[in-house]
Amino acid sequence: MRLQTTFTPADFEALAQTDLSETSCVVFDILRATTSMVTALGNGAERIRPVATIDEALAAKAEYPEALLCGERHGRRITAEQTGGSDFVLGNSPREYTADQVAGKTLITTTTNGTRALRACLKARETLVGSFLNLQATINHLQHTRPGRLVLVCGGTFEEAAFEDTLAAGAIADAVWDQFEAVAIEDSAQIARAVWQAHGDTLGDSIQHALNARRLLAVPELAADVDCCLQRDIFDRIVRLDGDGWVH
Repeated sequence: MRLQTTFTPADFEALAQTDLSETSCVVFDILRATTSMVTALGNGAERIRPVATIDEALAAKAEYPEALLCGERHGRRITAEQTGGSDFVLGNSPREYTADQVAGKTLITTTTNGTRALRACLKARETLVGSFLNLQATINHLQHTRPGRLVLVCGGTFEEAAFEDTLAAGAIADAVWDQFEAVAIEDSAQIARAVWQAHGDTLGDSIQHALNARRLLAVPELAADVDCCLQRDIFDRIVRLDGDGWVH
């Protein structure tokens, strides 16, 4: 029995080297990678291939030529200057992932942190893609399956902890708290839960203090992403990363 949270990308390598065969993971990159993935699948995308680097995305595109290339670096859609070839079709704004753009499509995506976090959990017994948009569905699933070991993985901002990811992890921790004995709950989960309990009721106001939110709000064409990513329970579905590296 174990409930823990990881906060920064510094934890990704350790996760990837840990035996996760009996562990469930929930990955959060609220602003914006996991929110965009949940949105894409909710709007009819067939599957998503998260990869760590631009080169891996281009290699996957060669293998799946029908797929759409998606992703960001420094918050902006990846361009031909960065790929040495062509622009990516979509960036990392959930507002881009409309049914018109993604229904029935295979997507390949690479982002600064979120896709790396997912790849670190590839060998887990189950890896869920979390967001506020499918928060209750994710909670319901965890309350039903009652995993004995649960790691709440925060994508972070650059190489640091992210307030918004910690909030989402705290919401999950709070919801499943009674499934774990006190001795099985690590301080990291206590911290995330305390942040949620302090700020969950004022999410829209509290998020204004998050570094990543402030960065997005300062860019006119990206500012609306913040409110978009804070919507609650738009999609009644869980989203999983399978053992072959596809998000469904």
